[in-house]
Amino acid sequence: MCDDPTLTAAAVAGAPLADVLRRLDTSAEGLSSAEAAARLARVGPNSLRTHRVSAWAVLRRQLNNAVLMLLAVTAVVSFFLGDSTQAVIIGIILAVSVGLGFLNEYRAERAAAALHSWVRHTALVRRDGHYAKLDVNDLVPGDVIQLTLGELVPADVRLITGNGLECIESILTGESTAAEKSPEPAPSDTALADATDLAFMGTVVSAGDATAVVYATGADAQFGKIAAGLGERQPETDFQIGLRRFSYLLLQVAITLTVLILVTNLLLRRPVIDSVLFALAIAVGITPQLLPAVVSTSLATGSRRLARLKVLVKRLVCIEDLGDIDILLTDKTGTLTEGHITLIEAVDPAGAASDTVLRHGMLATDVDLAVGGTSANALDAALWESEAGRQVVTAGARRLAEVPFDHIRRATSALVDDAGSRLLIVKGAPEQVLEHCVAVPAGAQPTLDRLFAEGRRVVAVASRPAPELSTVTAADETGLTLDGFLVFADQPKQAARASLEQLAALGIELKVATGDNPQVAEKVCADLGLASKGTVTGAQLDTLDDAAFEAAAQSATVFARISPEQKARLITVLRRTGRSVGFMGDGVNDALALHSADVGISVDTAADVAKDAADVVLLEKDLGVLATGVAEGRRIFANTIKYVLMGTSSNFGNMFSAAAASAVLTFLPMLPSQILLNNLLYDTSQLAIPTDRVDEEQLHAPSHWNIAFIRRFMLTFGPISSLFDFLTFGLMLGVLHAGPVEFRTGWFVESLATQTLIIFAIRTRRIPFLRSRPGALLTLTTFSVIVIGIVLTISPLAHALGFTPLPWQFFGALALFVVAYLVLVEITKVVFYAEPIRAPGAVLRTRGREHRIHRRAARFSHGGRLPQRS
Repeated sequence: MCDDPTLTAAAVAGAPLADVLRRLDTSAEGLSSAEAAARLARVGPNSLRTHRVSAWAVLRRQLNNAVLMLLAVTAVVSFFLGDSTQAVIIGIILAVSVGLGFLNEYRAERAAAALHSWVRHTALVRRDGHYAKLDVNDLVPGDVIQLTLGELVPADVRLITGNGLECIESILTGESTAAEKSPEPAPSDTALADATDLAFMGTVVSAGDATAVVYATGADAQFGKIAAGLGERQPETDFQIGLRRFSYLLLQVAITLTVLILVTNLLLRRPVIDSVLFALAIAVGITPQLLPAVVSTSLATGSRRLARLKVLVKRLVCIEDLGDIDILLTDKTGTLTEGHITLIEAVDPAGAASDTVLRHGMLATDVDLAVGGTSANALDAALWESEAGRQVVTAGARRLAEVPFDHIRRATSALVDDAGSRLLIVKGAPEQVLEHCVAVPAGAQPTLDRLFAEGRRVVAVASRPAPELSTVTAADETGLTLDGFLVFADQPKQAARASLEQLAALGIELKVATGDNPQVAEKVCADLGLASKGTVTGAQLDTLDDAAFEAAAQSATVFARISPEQKARLITVLRRTGRSVGFMGDGVNDALALHSADVGISVDTAADVAKDAADVVLLEKDLGVLATGVAEGRRIFANTIKYVLMGTSSNFGNMFSAAAASAVLTFLPMLPSQILLNNLLYDTSQLAIPTDRVDEEQLHAPSHWNIAFIRRFMLTFGPISSLFDFLTFGLMLGVLHAGPVEFRTGWFVESLATQTLIIFAIRTRRIPFLRSRPGALLTLTTFSVIVIGIVLTISPLAHALGFTPLPWQFFGALALFVVAYLVLVEITKVVFYAEPIRAPGAVLRTRGREHRIHRRAARFSHGGRLPQRS
């Protein structure tokens, strides 16, 4: 048994294969399960733990707030100047505020890490003499694996055999062109980056296939050593940019009011420390202290709900992006169909059953003819697993060479020695295979048309004697004779009909992009009731100029036989027209499109490169699950905007009132500690917003950040809040003849009541409670906070907080003020929303298209896409 099976790249590169296998204590037959388990226990899992959750890092981000730090310094200064009570109150409030933010962000970080660990990659590993799909975390040095088109290389490996293998190694070298690989030992003086006999963890198989032996895993791999020093900082999403710009808006308002208040109080010769404390408290009062907590709570709650619904979002902030899409381009297999492919029959060109077609099809698969096993190709797997396939005798036949499938040729070739006769067999898309046949029987096309009209997936099989060949290339695929067709079925998914209705209700237009025949795609769409506006093939798209291509992209519903590059171009063109495009795909040929889309969506069973290019991974390939995810994204954004609009109206109004009052009164209208306490109670009640219900019409179309809209909302509803503050001032001074303590207490209660109750009006365009019922938790927290505020004014803490009990007449007037305030807000809502608005959502679209592209490119090259350990 090998005590330390791991080898370094320098020791493997250029070394004879036999020597490498000996030092790894393995063979081309791979390891036994027992030996692999023993090595796994010694070397650990093949994973890179890049999603660390650091409590200290989260706390540091919470403390990295200039206003909070200034308040903390001011509290210290206040303490040393003798006002210890106010210093303690400010300190407690700051601690609670930072604590709430920390708790919610830390929970959100842990939720993100947990979701990330759910996305798994598998590898085809030879264990106990046969190949099986295993989690890449279970790979150990000495394992023999297969590498196929579209896979991420799961560990550092030495090639045993290779067939046109090429790998994109930009993640290590920065070079975008593919590097050719060969099992032949590289020269001894070759640089490690140029070692053609090695393939490295994290690189992408862009062509060909190979078998290889693992020599280093996890942190011992080349990328593992690099990833150990990588951070987790990722580019901002549009959602985060919107939040940041909104914070800048309020910061500008806060700075203006703070300076104005400070200068006014100093000119009135008020105490400097009181003036500074009051001005800073105003700044905190208008800034959304708990906006990060509200957002992270919304996203964490949404991610947990989506996870239960089998939707995994790689980054929590991408949930909003998911809700943003208004057009979905999807493949057909597994979304509109069951995704379970079965062999129906093998027929000759005339449509009669043919054992020759079946046998030739079996000989051209990627499965070992001697022992069988698992195929990475769904059609080959269906062929081997079929009852007819199991009865085919392949004894006496030996595969000499092959050209793997690629998405340009759409075919696979195999050079076979069949009982002493060499035969070249080509199978693939009928259109491509027929082009290389010297003669096509007259009955072939009618047979094809019938099969396509029935919605069948068809693979053409052709062959020719090839005594002159010892190896095979794509150029040899000529002079063929059509043997017939392999016919497969992939039935329409009946549940997809309801899913399509859900997407339509969300205002999402569905388009189908498939490599299948156009007749097959149209048949599936018709069976599911998806109205098609037209079908365009890849060949037709190639003949169109830019204007015609854009017209086809917008008008057609089905795009058949299209290439990966055409999928990506379709998405780019649709986005250029102002649409937010989601793309759903699971194959290597979908990677370009997944990168090009606003939101890339894949499934847990997808090719590695597709999963890593996606923003969202579905554990179930179901459009209904996706529709639920879109609705959840829109719900989260709608609830976030409720907090934003509430803060811009009530906070701005109250702080404007404070600024005006401080200029005319002979005393501070509210103590700094009272402003902060009011703000803390108010924000605490709004932490329940993520649980609130959302009106149905808010889910019908996406909404987007627009600072101009938010500013307009603030300047419309803020003065209404100030109006009732001034009425309260008049009540306290002119009717109740209140002194400073009574005045501050009365305004504290009125301010808290109006700015918390306003959520019921702002949360909906409908009439609150009657036509739009708020969430139970939001209702409970809102009224609870008001009760707590009133109780504080009569509690034993009242004197320390600067409060005093209020007369009953005040509460009678307060009830009238609140009712009048809410009625006036409802009237203003009708006028405000009746004015022309350029988009149906709460805020308008301001999209940074280039930013999305750069963000996705940065994420694709990020280390977090490698195997993770939960």
